[in-house]
Amino acid sequence: MTLENWTLVEVADAIRARRVTSREVVETCLARIDAWQPRINACATVLADSARAAADRADAAVAAGVPLGPLHGVPLAHKDMFFRASRRSSLGSHNAPPTSGAGESSLLGRLDAAGAIEIGTLNMCEFALGPTGHNAWLGDCRNPWHTEHIACGSSSGGGAAIAARLAYGGFGSDTGGSVRLPASACGVLGLKPTNGRVTLAGMMPLSPSVDVPGIFARSARDVARLLGIVAGRDARDPRSSGLPVPDYEASVERGVAGLRIGVPQNFFLEGVAGDVALRLEESLQALAALGAEIVPVTVPEPEHLTELSRVLVYSEAAAIHGAWLREHAEDYSPQVRMRAATGLAIPAAAYLQAQQLRSGILRRFVDAVFSTCDVLHLPTLGIPVPTLAETDVGGSAAMWDKIAVL
Repeated sequence: MTLENWTLVEVADAIRARRVTSREVVETCLARIDAWQPRINACATVLADSARAAADRADAAVAAGVPLGPLHGVPLAHKDMFFRASRRSSLGSHNAPPTSGAGESSLLGRLDAAGAIEIGTLNMCEFALGPTGHNAWLGDCRNPWHTEHIACGSSSGGGAAIAARLAYGGFGSDTGGSVRLPASACGVLGLKPTNGRVTLAGMMPLSPSVDVPGIFARSARDVARLLGIVAGRDARDPRSSGLPVPDYEASVERGVAGLRIGVPQNFFLEGVAGDVALRLEESLQALAALGAEIVPVTVPEPEHLTELSRVLVYSEAAAIHGAWLREHAEDYSPQVRMRAATGLAIPAAAYLQAQQLRSGILRRFVDAVFSTCDVLHLPTLGIPVPTLAETDVGGSAAMWDKIAVL
């Protein structure tokens, strides 16, 4: 395979073994960006000069025989909402609220320490408030498989960039599907880790009690390596988990034999399109052939989880955006203005009640489901990927009907 089609782990291991240089890898990605950015608009910024300089330093370190990190010399790109002092983060907006005091991203710091190179920042829905990838200020991100279709959102650039081979991996944010949806629509791997597993310090908040940094990559091993690097306690984020970080990469070798795969008998498969249902069945057959056990599962209270999430997300988003929204409403596009303002109409008592109910509903869900199976088998997107035109509904009421609200 040509270099742009290698996985992250293959590239990292090849740089370490001196089979390829970091500069060659970076130039490969920059050439892909030159070719694809005009078509898909996946990047918010391209950091060509700094990436080339970092690649030269990485190659000098290899030649000097110094210890190398697990991502040494590998170019990554991330949603434009992880802060650095050396550059401005657009947050998907043309006039973002001040972010002074947020500090640098701890997640980016851990990737830097592992030797990764930031080759650019990625397009996103304005303030991460939208599921389709439309952006009135930065321009819409398009699906590289068919540019008239959406890449999904809000981490739209992540799915599109990794699918188009503009970088070997990267991070977005996932509050209600914003990594998983673009990954599904663009045909790459996306992971939303457990809440608290990865630090939020230095990342733009949308709904702080629900936000999770998520991973885009090309293979399960790539995802495992990235998660192993960024997971773990961060003193700057009191909500981050202090649990030990397992060797995720080693677990990739275990396979699926004996794994109990739960197939929900309610809620999640309602309204799934025929082609999607067929692909789901084919994947179950493949997993069963590899030794997995297929188990029917009845999922408790799924509709309550959906409503609970909406109350939490929109209330917390309104708390973050309320003052700026009142003073600078014109700086929000119509759809994002409506989404940000939704939480202003949610009573404080409803938000507090949702927080009180949260742990009990989640515990009942976990106990009922995962006493029966190890994982749930679900469609990430239950319909064919829509077009940009079909989902371009501005701030009208139709925005609530087109695609699941994130």
